Amino acid sequence: MWNYEKRLQFPVNIKKPDARAAQVIMSQYGGPDGEMGASMRYLSQRFTMPNRVAMGTLNDIATEELAHLEMVSTIVHQLTKNLSMEEIEKSGFAPYYVDHTVGIWPQAAGGIPFNACEFQSKGDPITDLFEDMAAEQKARTTYDNILRLVDDPDIIEPIKFLRAREIVHFQRFGEALRCVQEELDSKNFYAFNPSFDMPCKASCKDNCNR
Repeated sequence: MWNYEKRLQFPVNIKKPDARAAQVIMSQYGGPDGEMGASMRYLSQRFTMPNRVAMGTLNDIATEELAHLEMVSTIVHQLTKNLSMEEIEKSGFAPYYVDHTVGIWPQAAGGIPFNACEFQSKGDPITDLFEDMAAEQKARTTYDNILRLVDDPDIIEPIKFLRAREIVHFQRFGEALRCVQEELDSKNFYAFNPSFDMPCKASCKDNCNR
């Protein structure tokens, strides 16, 4: 059970509406490498982790990703809540406005709706943890791209905070991966099939596809 604190993890106080910025930042709400996918990925994967250290890491980071989801949605809300119709039309925000007014709805910057195909839960701890490390780097790259496109300090500071947390998460998943690798057992494919990664003998090379 979670205890909800009625405050953002990092303050968001944007004074100037900016529909153009909202459209790109929205991708970190419901885009392919956004916070919604991250939280659902880790909350799903935690159940098949082989030890409490890895399970706890996934649970902790998933919880923080939910806090980041709240931050991103707050940023988008503050960027769009006082838009004039002229600003909506000029910025290219009109298609979103027609469908959702200025409500928060999960989609990528390109307009593609969020769906569960944007994250994986494979059930193999090695596979899932490598997936998680890659996901954190992709999220970090997305925040890098956003920082190149915005110039408002009120937007930049919370985005820089979110970017920094992706780097920390990457490091924590690396620690969890090492912990799992040290305790490989028959539940993991690579431990259960030790011959899988062994080089072929010279006698079988002609008939081997590996």
